[in-house]
Amino acid sequence: MEAKAQAKYIRISPQKARLVADLVRGKKVEEAKSILTFTRKKAAGIIGKVLKSAVANATQNPGIDENILFVKTIFVDQGPSLKRWRARAQGRVAPIKKRMSHITVILDEQ
Repeated sequence: MEAKAQAKYIRISPQKARLVADLVRGKKVEEAKSILTFTRKKAAGIIGKVLKSAVANATQNPGIDENILFVKTIFVDQGPSLKRWRARAQGRVAPIKKRMSHITVILDEQ
């Protein structure tokens, strides 16, 4: 049985979030939690919350044993971008794209 959790429209670049997602892919839940606790990146806290939510979703099903869950799939998709402008030299402007992410975590039993 699988358990899934999603976080949408998170204000972090998908490229930065994928660095942290790669650390916990395929790990057991307890090991993934400890890795995220000691990772010094903004995305670690966000992915930790999504992982905690997926575990809570899994515990709602009586057929799933919480102790043998592992991170089956974790991926970070790009969401919409906020378009902003920065003033440059000689009266010009340069575009800035503030990117958003959709983070999905799927847990399964081993």
